[in-house]
Amino acid sequence: MRKPGIDENNVQMSDVLCDFCTRVWTEDIAMIEGHQGSCICGNCLSLSYADLVLNENDTSPDDWECPMCLEKNADRSAQNRAGEPGWQSPIREEAVACRRCIKLAAGTLHKSPDFAWTKPTQ
Repeated sequence: MRKPGIDENNVQMSDVLCDFCTRVWTEDIAMIEGHQGSCICGNCLSLSYADLVLNENDTSPDDWECPMCLEKNADRSAQNRAGEPGWQSPIREEAVACRRCIKLAAGTLHKSPDFAWTKPTQ
């Protein structure tokens, strides 16, 4: 997610926001980017991973699109992932991430030498 009115030809780190909490990206905040500029910060990734992956708590509404992969219910159904659970942001209810994106983002950030982020264990 990007701040409204930014120069798309000159996007700065401070122009990028977490899609799930609207936190501004800074050098000390881990951020993973999805498609078309969508992002999830390390804090939201920790919350979503613990809630959805570890505790299997599906908070997604009936019809939703993941901003990270841009897949809708029909897309997930076509890929034999019908009914895949998602994590709905408690701050921005329109932001719902699919389990697959949460797991992929967590794996990527966990391996990053730039941040001391680790997958939650509980």
